[in-house]
Amino acid sequence: MVPRSAAGRSSPAVFDPGGGLWSISELNARIKGVVEGGFPEVGVWGEISELSRPASGHLYLELKDNGARLSAVIWRSTAERLRFELEKGLEVRAWGAIQVYAPRGVYQLNIRRIEPAGVGVRELAFRQLYERLQREGLFDEARKRRLPRYPGRIVVVTSSTGDAVRDVIRVAGQRWPMAELLIVASRVQGDGAAEELVAALGRANRVADADLIVLARGGGSVEDLWTFNEEILVRAIAGSRLPVISAVGHERDVTLADLAADVRAPTPTAAAVLATPDREELAQTLDGLGLRMGRRLREVVDRIGTQLANLERRAELACRRTLERGAARTDSLELRLRMAMRRGLEGRQKRLGEAAARLDALSPLAVLARGYSLTQDVATGRVVRAAEQLKPGDRVRTRLASGSFLARVEAVEAPDAAGSW
Repeated sequence: MVPRSAAGRSSPAVFDPGGGLWSISELNARIKGVVEGGFPEVGVWGEISELSRPASGHLYLELKDNGARLSAVIWRSTAERLRFELEKGLEVRAWGAIQVYAPRGVYQLNIRRIEPAGVGVRELAFRQLYERLQREGLFDEARKRRLPRYPGRIVVVTSSTGDAVRDVIRVAGQRWPMAELLIVASRVQGDGAAEELVAALGRANRVADADLIVLARGGGSVEDLWTFNEEILVRAIAGSRLPVISAVGHERDVTLADLAADVRAPTPTAAAVLATPDREELAQTLDGLGLRMGRRLREVVDRIGTQLANLERRAELACRRTLERGAARTDSLELRLRMAMRRGLEGRQKRLGEAAARLDALSPLAVLARGYSLTQDVATGRVVRAAEQLKPGDRVRTRLASGSFLARVEAVEAPDAAGSW
């Protein structure tokens, strides 16, 4: 048996029953040269049955079909460029070279290119990323914000040369010229465009007093719009400080950026409509509100006037009744007061008469009226209560019940031991 190389050249025989014995290393080395020289580039089709992702970044997998299995490896430099996620059970087409590991006598396919079988790479990458981000909640309606009704400053992230920016400026200027539009230019397709758009969104979020962001791009092929399916851009949209309107492509085009944005517009023109109110429609609305408010105000004034008239009549009637009740109460209180005062005066007069009678009984004048007299020493004015208070020659005044007289003491007599004179 003589294997042939990819160029069709003969290679040395690998089996010679008449020759001598080989060491295992020699045999494996000989096999390595034959196999690697004979299969420098092959393509296979099969299902991923095993998949390992060590920390080195290389991918180790096993491909199988109905009758056999094949070990394979994707080195890190190639794995980092994959645009979709490998997973067990996925059917793939893979291209690469057969490598033999001589020390163990095993071989594997060194995969340089791999793609899903039956579905395109982009479609699979889109589906896998969509499912992963959906599980994280990036597309949930609950986290999406309402747009401001009357924006004062709108930041537009788009290409500075495309039709999208002109459409947004034109429509927004017609509908709501009071808003200020700021353009943050960025590439919108090609290698590195997703990173540029992420940086542009970062600058837009730092604009002072900005109200919302419009991310716009005109129509194009799936490849042209693929930038807006990049994970880095989708996450930047979901993490934006300001509400984001995504307007990518035409109405039939739906990207992951559209799903992550707070609002999806089918076109850049529609984004400008969603971002701004219509000043003419607003003016008509305000006019209608003014008429309704005028009618309402007149109705309120009329109703309040009627209510005030009713209140006035009720207040007048209540005041009249209150005054009448007050007058009746005053008359009653006056009568009661007069009676109380009369009873009080009568009681006081009675008590005063009794007190006067008691004072009259105790009065010296009353004693004098019974035949007694009151003698005072003229010199001292003291009442003479005992003879010892006087001496012959003292002048005294004696008061009788009627009148008084002056006398001079001729002699003073003291009472006897019995107290008699």
